[in-house]
Amino acid sequence: REPYCEMNKPLGASDGAYYDPKVYMRATLDMFEQLRQHFGWDIGLCHDVHERLFPNDAANFAKEMEKIKLVFLEDPLPPEQVGWFEVLRQQTTIPIAVGELFNNPNEWINLISRRLIDYIRLHITQIGGITPARKVIALCDTFGVRTAWHGPSDITPIGHAVNIHLDLASPNFGIQEWLKDLEEPSLEVFPGAPYRKKGFLYVNENPGIGVDIDEKAAAKYPCVNTLPKWTMTRLPDGTSVRP
Repeated sequence: REPYCEMNKPLGASDGAYYDPKVYMRATLDMFEQLRQHFGWDIGLCHDVHERLFPNDAANFAKEMEKIKLVFLEDPLPPEQVGWFEVLRQQTTIPIAVGELFNNPNEWINLISRRLIDYIRLHITQIGGITPARKVIALCDTFGVRTAWHGPSDITPIGHAVNIHLDLASPNFGIQEWLKDLEEPSLEVFPGAPYRKKGFLYVNENPGIGVDIDEKAAAKYPCVNTLPKWTMTRLPDGTSVRP
């Protein structure tokens, strides 16, 4: 269920994915209560807020979501509001994950060393690659924070393989994001891509990262530059907010 829908908008309002934070919070809580009723308590559930709430709303929402027993609540606050994570920690026991928008150590060191988060969600290429990631793993291990690297469907199989290799080398591995299985064009362009089977992810035994690039195959699949609707997120009054 997406947090935006058709609603009454101001005259001349710009196009976009409009949503009401209050409606989003109520609908999400209702959805997860129904999921627990249907699937029970033996399945792990996560939820990504996508930094779309104001800090006080995020704290109230996190407290309401405690009853769902999530694996983690992701990105309840944006990077520029990291000061609110201390308040959030004091208000709720829900596990918190954050980090896919972070770029440098100044954004995550305090959150980790002060034990204000439970999972680190960094995007490996965004923070500089494997070497910085290994340093983050060691730092997190010191303070009881687990890894949950960012692994959306729009990174290459090479990126997925790097994530999994880091997972295998992490004593504090938590969980790995895997949005959907790779489709045939990706498997053709990236021979040696990782794969999922019965809930586990696997990499091959080739040296290094283990994934190659077939440039001739890649030429058959030119990129298409389109703007996804969810990146044009707006509040009911038309204010542009985080996608």
